[in-house]
Amino acid sequence: MAQPGQNRTDLLNPVTYGDKAKIARSKAAMPTGPSPVDTQRSAMGPGQLPSLLRPTETTRPITAGANFGPGPNALQAGIPIRTENQIAIEEVRAISRLHPTEDLLNMLDKWGIA
Repeated sequence: MAQPGQNRTDLLNPVTYGDKAKIARSKAAMPTGPSPVDTQRSAMGPGQLPSLLRPTETTRPITAGANFGPGPNALQAGIPIRTENQIAIEEVRAISRLHPTEDLLNMLDKWGIA
């Protein structure tokens, strides 16, 4: 183990021929979890959709993220809750990007939300 204040030297030498077997052995000794790739999805080709009748792939209730029913509500699920004012401001900004008029830009500037 390196003493405090000393730099590591084991990372200075690049992997050379013959070290590959040592690295493969050390990787094989490490436990790994299951593959994150779903086998049903990986068997599909481009443009194919999965069967809607297949079993569920999650244990969350269907109402997870909704503000009703079982499961976490929107705030707990990390879904930002926008107020009516925030929605209106976003719509006015979108309109100003598509149809910038002097009056609309002045209004946004006056409100400090341009």
